[in-house]
Amino acid sequence: MNYNWQLSDWGNFTFSLHEMEDMLFIFAEKAGHLKGLLKAMPKESQEETLIEILVSEALKTSEIENEYLSREDVTSSIRYNLGLFEPRNEVRDVRAKGLGKLMTEIRKTYDEPLSETKLMEWHQYLFTDQDHINVGVWRTHSAPMQVVSGRLDKPTVHFEAPPSLQIPQEMKRFVKWFNDTAPSGKHPIKYAPIRSAIAHIYFESIHPFEDGNGRIGRAIADKALSQSVGYPLLLSLSATIESNKKAYYTALEDGQKSNDITPWLHYFLQVIIDAQKNAEALIDFTLKKAKYFDKYRDKLNERQLKSINRIFSEGPKGFEGGMTAKKHMRITQTSKATATRDLKYLEEIGAFVVQGSGRSTHYYLNLLI
Repeated sequence: MNYNWQLSDWGNFTFSLHEMEDMLFIFAEKAGHLKGLLKAMPKESQEETLIEILVSEALKTSEIENEYLSREDVTSSIRYNLGLFEPRNEVRDVRAKGLGKLMTEIRKTYDEPLSETKLMEWHQYLFTDQDHINVGVWRTHSAPMQVVSGRLDKPTVHFEAPPSLQIPQEMKRFVKWFNDTAPSGKHPIKYAPIRSAIAHIYFESIHPFEDGNGRIGRAIADKALSQSVGYPLLLSLSATIESNKKAYYTALEDGQKSNDITPWLHYFLQVIIDAQKNAEALIDFTLKKAKYFDKYRDKLNERQLKSINRIFSEGPKGFEGGMTAKKHMRITQTSKATATRDLKYLEEIGAFVVQGSGRSTHYYLNLLI
């Protein structure tokens, strides 16, 4: 079987947008709507939403590769790189420190041209103080670079990238393509997802590094998307991809069999639209959270505030199963009697709504205020 880079039309991607025009209009409409929503938010809520999006992107782009980082460390790193550092929040994990730097740099420098040097710097951010791979350089090993799954003694090969000897030439072509296709102001915003989708599959097919290609490839997709709309978009592609990793890898594998990438574009455009919907939900949630604390903060003791913050930390998806006396006891390290009293009080002041009774009593935030 031949892969895309082995075909005579490699690099000349073709596609049909016939069945995607409606989706492109939806993207453009939502892009404008999200921009307006963000501008209308109070500054504090804007910052909170931005941090939440960047943290989600950082965590999920790693989880796609089965690497799990501390949310606290990633948040601290991102806050530091946004100039919002709190001295007490020292970042312990060097991986989180580097990833936070990458996420914020993508946003701050979205409009700058891409370069090989910049890509190698990004790679260094991801693998600081790690000596098991060659960091900040293209791969050079002679063994085939393969994407595999299954048993070690009988793996399934999903894709094989170009040999290492071809990487310098391939990356020069890729960087030139990326910069040559940068928007000139004449391209309608609705076509922004097309360049982003091509950039991602193009880079992933070259697979220039020993490790970290997925994370950097998704960062490139973010950069391309923001460049094409003219401002850093507020959404997490990785969070949407991670919610169905199997679909992502299937679409990528199928897309790397041909340079007609119409199905891949359809998949990736839906990911972007879903990411926009998630961003809308997060903005709505953040505004409701601000109203909630405006109303109840002065009525809460330290224990109650701790439990409520724990619920809010789950974001728009909510706290699975709601709050219970047992959960409140565990979060606040308090007695059953005190937990029961706290939860009853929160119900009485309207901060919680209750479902069930007895041992099946569950408490949920009352955000209808």
